Amino acid sequence: MIDLSGKVAIVTGASKGIGAAIAKRLAAAGAKVVVNYSSSKKGADHTVAEITHRGGRAIAIQGDVSLAAHVKRLFEEAKRAFGAPNVLVNNAGTYEFAPIEEVTEEEFRRAFNVNVLGPLLAIQEALKCFPQTGGSIINISSIASENPVPNSSLYAASKGALDTLTRALAKELGPRKIRVNTVAPGGTATEGTRRIGLVGSEQEKLMVSATPLGRFGEPSDIAPVVAFLASGEAEWVTGERISVSGGLH
Repeated sequence: MIDLSGKVAIVTGASKGIGAAIAKRLAAAGAKVVVNYSSSKKGADHTVAEITHRGGRAIAIQGDVSLAAHVKRLFEEAKRAFGAPNVLVNNAGTYEFAPIEEVTEEEFRRAFNVNVLGPLLAIQEALKCFPQTGGSIINISSIASENPVPNSSLYAASKGALDTLTRALAKELGPRKIRVNTVAPGGTATEGTRRIGLVGSEQEKLMVSATPLGRFGEPSDIAPVVAFLASGEAEWVTGERISVSGGLH
């Protein structure tokens, strides 16, 4: 089993869905986990309660990752609680699917502020905290970055930018022993995909029919891959984009 004892991990957007599953998996492997949330305090507190009930250590810290002051406070509070982090999971994200004619300036700014600027700001703060022995940064992207579906232009473009950021920073930060990788989930049943009507839709059926493993994903399918990348078992892995999608590309 993956051992993350001695690790301190910050997981952004961890109040529900994939982020919550990642936080719980990292804690189960021995990491101290900071559960970041933007608006869902109830969800974040629930994630923390599940972790502590099972003997893990976690705290919830509010912060909008698209705001530099919030990200700075997130890292300061995390460091006070658990010590310097050495794992960062950039999971917080936003997505709205719409025809290109309906994309607004406001929606563009929100998508890129959360999905691209947010990880960039978090990585900048992480670099101030990570020890000289290095650390691991895992960005949560999407298979849509390479194979977008109709009406996903804005979301897919933001995730494509995140993929490129990953590759660039893997080269830049490698000499500092900091690994940077991307995990790209396929269709996954979360509160978000239920909210936009994907779960239970004809689009879901089409995705499942095109998936070699024959089902929709669950958050628990994504979390083990993130735990691997956070661990010493992946010390020779950087600059990679790993699809966790049941074979759908």
